[in-house]
Amino acid sequence: MSTGPGAVAASRVDITPEAAALVAQLVEQHGPVMFHQSGGCCDGSSPMCFPDGDFITSEADVLLGEVAGAPFWMSASQYEYWRHTHLTVDVVKGRGAGFSLEAPEGVRFLIRSRLLTDEEVALEEPARGGRD
Repeated sequence: MSTGPGAVAASRVDITPEAAALVAQLVEQHGPVMFHQSGGCCDGSSPMCFPDGDFITSEADVLLGEVAGAPFWMSASQYEYWRHTHLTVDVVKGRGAGFSLEAPEGVRFLIRSRLLTDEEVALEEPARGGRD
């Protein structure tokens, strides 16, 4: 893991500055938010943003980390396919096909991905399970 001034700890999920600014705007409008990585269907494998707690997580989900203060969840079965992938939440113009909070803003969150580095592969596996 990197150390020293300005070092950033390794993680499985991150967010661009533009997407973080949108999250801050959504928090102002809706209160705390959460993400759940969609597995496809009408959401097209997009990161979905909900008011925190509106999407019920369970033992079938894993908590990958936190982005811009928001927990980022993924289904455990999808994680099995993506376990060697680092995800970065970004935002682009255009309306998504889901129920994510950013839809009325004329933008949509999307995932940019790459393989994990050796440092990231060594991270502890994400926690399974929903919240109390």
